[in-house]
Amino acid sequence: MTTSPLQIAVIPVTPLQQNCSLIWCTKTMRGAFVDPGGDLPKLRAAIAKTGVTIEKILITHGHIDHCGEAGVLADELGVPIEGPHEADRFWIARLDEDGRNYGIRGVPFEPTRWLVEGDSVTVGALTLAVRHCPGHTPGHVIFHHAGARVALVGDVLFQGSIGRTDFPLGNHQDLITSIVTKLWPLGDDTVFIPGHGSPSDFGTERRYNMFVSDAALAA
Repeated sequence: MTTSPLQIAVIPVTPLQQNCSLIWCTKTMRGAFVDPGGDLPKLRAAIAKTGVTIEKILITHGHIDHCGEAGVLADELGVPIEGPHEADRFWIARLDEDGRNYGIRGVPFEPTRWLVEGDSVTVGALTLAVRHCPGHTPGHVIFHHAGARVALVGDVLFQGSIGRTDFPLGNHQDLITSIVTKLWPLGDDTVFIPGHGSPSDFGTERRYNMFVSDAALAA
């Protein structure tokens, strides 16, 4: 029996039930939070339970439920923030305003590193590829670990649905293009963790997702 080099614990946070993921390298027990939008006591408890040493924070995009308290947590843990793409600077700059509107704490921050298409990020001994997937927001990125055949896709794609594009700077056609050209080539057997709801795999979505199935896009 082999142990996957990558482990993931999904921790829903904020009233919007956003899937924050604690990912870690089983070889080194070093890890990262992906999209720690809030509920920091839950995240501290996950660190204590797993025994993982957090070395960075990864952000898929600048919406408040995904990164409202990312800067606070990064300061607390003394770790860098990587992501999203700089096109989401607009969203990160307005986190405090959006926080007041949603009743969620939002604190603007400056990522240590903005990410672009073709970049990679490391977590322990793991390397994850970065894909720029605009549409839901202009600076949205996703993280893919080829060995584990897992992708963390934020709000690009959901089980049976796709990300909203009616927010400022959203673009429906860009989102469809991102899914078809950036996600589908990763393989039908790739499991994805979405920003909300249950995991699925790309093959299932290509067959049954009413928005982006092969049949729907061919119609």
